[in-house]
Amino acid sequence: MKILVTGSTGFVGRHVVQWLVDHGYDDVVATGTSIEKAKQFSWFSHVRFIPSDYFAEDIDYYEFFDRPDLLIHLAWKGLPNYMARFHMEENLPVEMRFLRSFAASKKTKIAAIGTGYEYGVVNGCIAEDHPTNPNTVYAAAKDALRRYLAFLAAESGISWNWIRLFFLYGDGQSPKSLLPQLDAAIARGDAEFPMSGGEQLRDYLPVEKVAEYICRIALSKESGIVNCCSGETISVRRLVEERVAASGSSIRLKTGVYGYPAYEGMAFWGDAARLREVIDDA
Repeated sequence: MKILVTGSTGFVGRHVVQWLVDHGYDDVVATGTSIEKAKQFSWFSHVRFIPSDYFAEDIDYYEFFDRPDLLIHLAWKGLPNYMARFHMEENLPVEMRFLRSFAASKKTKIAAIGTGYEYGVVNGCIAEDHPTNPNTVYAAAKDALRRYLAFLAAESGISWNWIRLFFLYGDGQSPKSLLPQLDAAIARGDAEFPMSGGEQLRDYLPVEKVAEYICRIALSKESGIVNCCSGETISVRRLVEERVAASGSSIRLKTGVYGYPAYEGMAFWGDAARLREVIDDA
């Protein structure tokens, strides 16, 4: 089986490629815009890396990437600027064109990445059939791409997955994210760490587990939407407190400095029942 992974040098992609290599998949094609960045990873010598910026050219990418049996599509430009119009005006048309080139083959299974933000401002345990109501440009563009992929799959008869990620952390995360900022403050010896009130309840997974779930969903025979989540909650404050305790630092949390994001509910998490079914059947 030939597997193509886009966004292979990104936060999630680097771990997806590593999982595939570690589990014996020996025909992996990885792609990204920088071969120099790809060379930093231990998996580089075990895959075929093809540099590409699929925004730049309108070509048949199914043929360009040597006819993959499975596409794990992780690439998306411009994050984490969730409200920028380019997600809809620039990213979405290019993403539609890119996926269409594989669907037209009628041979490639497409597993693409979505976001829990597609559900909008919600609270409680959210299953895949919950209505989407995105309130950021990014999530709206993702939701539109998901609908388009479903149409493409029905038209071409291919299998597909739309894998909705919730919250994740780990190696390779943006330094602007919460835990990397905390780690940097601890490393500097800061006395305080400013944050929100921390009362939000979130569904967090380490990125290595997210990568495993993505691969197992994509490699399954199932089609459709799957939440990639833990099905459990932890408060942001507790997450931070556990990180501080593990580090042995005496840094003090200065809560209430920042407000809560308007585009998030205070307490929401994914329903993991569908994920468990897919993994058990894989």
